[in-house]
Amino acid sequence: MRSKILTATAFGAALVCAALVAGGSATVIEKRTQSEVRVALETSGHGWAKVATDGLQVQISGTAPSEAERLRTMAVVSGIVDATRIRDNTDVTKIADLTAPDFSLEILRNDDGISLIGLVPSSTDRKALMDEVSSFTQGGEVVDMLDEADYPVPDGWNTAYQFAVDTLASLPHSKISVEAGKVSVTAITSSKREKSDIETALTRRKPDGLDLSYNISAPRPVITPFTLRFIKDEQGARFDACSADTDRAKTKILAAAKAAGASGDLGCTVGMGVPSTDWADATAMGIAAVGQMGAGTITYSDTDIALDVPASVSNDAFDQAVADLETNLPDVFSLQSVHEKPKQEQAQIAQFSASRDASGKIKIGGRVKDATQRDMIENYARAQFGSKGVSGSTRVDDALPADWGVRTMAGLAALDQLNTGQITVRPDILRVSGISGNAQASDEISRSLSKALGEAARIDLSVRYDRRLDPVLGLPSGTECATRLNNVLASQKITFEPGSAKIDAAGATPIAALAKAYQNCEDYKLEVDGHTDSQGRDQMNLSLSQDRANAVLQALADRGVSVRNLTAKGFGETQPIADNGTEAGREANRRIEFTLLDEQPLDTGETLPEATATATAPIVEEAAEGEAQADQVGGTQDTSADAAVSVAPAAQSPAKPKLRPADLDTSKK
Repeated sequence: MRSKILTATAFGAALVCAALVAGGSATVIEKRTQSEVRVALETSGHGWAKVATDGLQVQISGTAPSEAERLRTMAVVSGIVDATRIRDNTDVTKIADLTAPDFSLEILRNDDGISLIGLVPSSTDRKALMDEVSSFTQGGEVVDMLDEADYPVPDGWNTAYQFAVDTLASLPHSKISVEAGKVSVTAITSSKREKSDIETALTRRKPDGLDLSYNISAPRPVITPFTLRFIKDEQGARFDACSADTDRAKTKILAAAKAAGASGDLGCTVGMGVPSTDWADATAMGIAAVGQMGAGTITYSDTDIALDVPASVSNDAFDQAVADLETNLPDVFSLQSVHEKPKQEQAQIAQFSASRDASGKIKIGGRVKDATQRDMIENYARAQFGSKGVSGSTRVDDALPADWGVRTMAGLAALDQLNTGQITVRPDILRVSGISGNAQASDEISRSLSKALGEAARIDLSVRYDRRLDPVLGLPSGTECATRLNNVLASQKITFEPGSAKIDAAGATPIAALAKAYQNCEDYKLEVDGHTDSQGRDQMNLSLSQDRANAVLQALADRGVSVRNLTAKGFGETQPIADNGTEAGREANRRIEFTLLDEQPLDTGETLPEATATATAPIVEEAAEGEAQADQVGGTQDTSADAAVSVAPAAQSPAKPKLRPADLDTSKK
């Protein structure tokens, strides 16, 4: 019995030991498998997966970045553990919905043509775009390298796109980049003035909400010959021409001129082509010398200097000035000086003259050396100014100096740069005076005369710049201003609340159009005229028309328009343009008009050549409702005629500028 018990006990102990050995072995296997799989996943770039073991099972969990990544991870695990032992508990990242691409357009324009590059919405009218930009190239090539994507147009894209295309028209050398709600402009202009004008136009035209950035540059012009001409006489100290190579040189030259007695807004062109780095020092010395003498003319043409001093300057002052210049001028500069001597009055001085009027007609008179020279001068004038626009007669005088022909031809070439003016050629001096639409005309004439006649030649220039004649600016005349304002009103009538001078909500559109049409017209004296129909009392209509004219004036001022030269005047029912017996006629009579009071611009103080007569330019205006409106009965306002807001009559055509009737002309008030 005892032996059986001992045998059973030994057998049980063996089973326990076997179980403990088996359990320990299983744990070792699980840990080893888990470790091998984890190392394999880490080294193969699948570290996102987590590994756990449960007996012989290998559990893989985690979120795979893609389905392909999940499959590659499982393949790595299968290479270590039998597939039947793998439990795949992984997830895959959810793919986000596709988002719309970032649309962009880049427009490049130069002398060769225009290139369009970028990604635009498929709704873009590519043909219309090509047609529009092709009109800017004047035969140049247009290259379309655009791609399309069929996604909704993002907010701000259409505004930016249209602004960019409109801007391209005025920038022949530019790069314009477009994104939704954003436009970037890089351009090169021909002058600082053009640069300023373009920057101003971009700012004015920028739609609300558009993010606009621009970088407009104006390279310096090449000046040849490099010219400076400074004069001091009984009319004061001034430049006929001024050139500088840097802004610092310009500052130094202008400071010397002011010290010599010049005043006002002095100009000096900064350009390339300076003959010496000592240009500013040399010209400042010459200007100072003229200032110290109190009179004289000094001309620099590259490194040649001519000093012309009148007889009124003493010999001592002249000798001292010349000695100082000859001693201190840089070696590269060469000075010639002339001191006039007092001379007897001459009974008669031979001269040749030519004048140009506002219509472009040329009148020639005076003396020529011989018949051949007469033919040469007349043929040149007809070639330059047109055969039908040249008239006059000349007289042969063989006693004239040998260079007479050169002097007269140089004078006619100078006259060609003036809109109106005249030249006078004498043996001792050549005079040029007139008005030009080129801001650099005086500089260019001085430069060309010095080149043709030599820097020592005596030249008297009096050329005034009139910006209204400048073709680069393209500024409208007073009549054109009145006409285009009234044309706006012919197509977009300003409407008012019934019986009131308050512009209604729809009136914002024509006011904005008027503000745009008024650009570059601020120098002209214009009148905003209010008119009513005949319904209601005369005095009430007169008062209402005045209030409405005032309201239009105020609305323009609120939009940032300079209204310093605008006045408002109400005429009530006194100037009908249609029959007040019909509703259509009354509607036409309720209007706002712009009237030109003076063709001469007010802010420049310049008289335009042969200014035209005072003119007015009425327009069919928006008025609104029956102006009968303000009639008051028993203390209550009668607005029975104001049932509806006025609309511009469809049959009414834009009125043309007309002269204000003499009895109503307020231009003299």
